[in-house]
Amino acid sequence: MPAQSKIQTVNPKIERIANILRLIGWVSFWLQAGLGVASALMLVFAISGRSFSQAVAPTPGVPVTNYSQGTTPGVSISIFWGVCGILALLFGIYLAFSITRFARRLCNPNPDLHPKKADVMKVLRIAIITGFLGMLLTILGGGAGISVLLSKSIAQPQGVAIYDPNRIIRSLDIFVAMASMTGITAHYIATVASLGLFNWLHPQL
Repeated sequence: MPAQSKIQTVNPKIERIANILRLIGWVSFWLQAGLGVASALMLVFAISGRSFSQAVAPTPGVPVTNYSQGTTPGVSISIFWGVCGILALLFGIYLAFSITRFARRLCNPNPDLHPKKADVMKVLRIAIITGFLGMLLTILGGGAGISVLLSKSIAQPQGVAIYDPNRIIRSLDIFVAMASMTGITAHYIATVASLGLFNWLHPQL
């Protein structure tokens, strides 16, 4: 009976808000986490492939080719912005988890333990800014990666792979571009979720 009375004291409106916060928070959390892991793995493959290509030694009897220049400078720039985007994504994942904690506190029958509206809106506002900033960082990385692919494809006449391996479009170039696109998707999901909750909660709480 005491437990039942506590449940009945929970405001149905607050409970509905808590359920929506929990749902959107966890969906945003897991989607960002999944896409973030995929983006990070692509960058790891690109960095490891870049290190491997720099360590390749010329075969005896074969004309020496400068393999250390096989890694285009634009790829380094793209990797840098991609890592910055992943760092922003990690912060966005933390903010999504904070939203689920707010939802848990709202389910408490004691109103004194409920989060303040200003605190919830502040976290959502920071999440929106983080999402836009993360998209900007990953767009810069994606632009640099795509420019590398474009420049190599334009400067690659037929049969160039035989004479100039440095100008081949390699897997690591594509990995970097794909990592940026995946990061943009993750930040977009976070921004849409936070912005939607912000607009919906403003008149509710």
